[in-house]
Amino acid sequence: MAGVNKCLKYSMFTFNFLFWLCGCVILGVSIWLRVSKSAQQELNLQGSSMLSAIDLLIAVGAIIMVLGFFGCCGAIKESRCLLILFFIGLLLILLLQVTAGILGVVFKPKIEENIKTSLEDLLPLNRQNQTFQDALKTIQEENNCCGISQGIEDWGNNPPESCRCDPSKEPGLCTSRSYYKETCVSVITEYFQKHLAIIIGIAFGLAVVELFGLGFSMTLYCQIKKK
Repeated sequence: MAGVNKCLKYSMFTFNFLFWLCGCVILGVSIWLRVSKSAQQELNLQGSSMLSAIDLLIAVGAIIMVLGFFGCCGAIKESRCLLILFFIGLLLILLLQVTAGILGVVFKPKIEENIKTSLEDLLPLNRQNQTFQDALKTIQEENNCCGISQGIEDWGNNPPESCRCDPSKEPGLCTSRSYYKETCVSVITEYFQKHLAIIIGIAFGLAVVELFGLGFSMTLYCQIKKK
């Protein structure tokens, strides 16, 4: 009976260790997005749908870490049970990632329209909860913008100080009433497009790596079975 290829065995272990590290990175970044004050201000504007997506990433990162652990142990211990669990779990994640990546590519061109529509449903802004208002005021201060679609009119009869600008110091940015002309929808859209592009890149990048993992695990599984 042929023995297990040592090179393949330790290559499988190395791959899964790196895979486990990828899970750590995804989990760490997702948790940072969930708890970071600056990121939270942006997420509050999109509501529960974006927070749900971040929670999903946290779950995916944790699952990848567990699968990486299974793969490492399966390779070192030459356990067919752990290797097949790793293979099945990795295959399911690969299918989900490819589906999510395709949906992300399809959805990306429509993101500005969808964000603008969802935010316009929140008008007038001064009737929203204080957490939402504070988040939007911070964005206005940092990006020299005001409101979502109609500028100060979005705030009703009481626009906040964060909408005010000085025509003498910021020529071209202010209206005749000393409020910022530009709305904040473009700033919010750019934020989500940037993070969506990162997520799509991670999904497809990991998909390529996972294909190697599937090949490694099944080859090693077959060798252990023959042994």
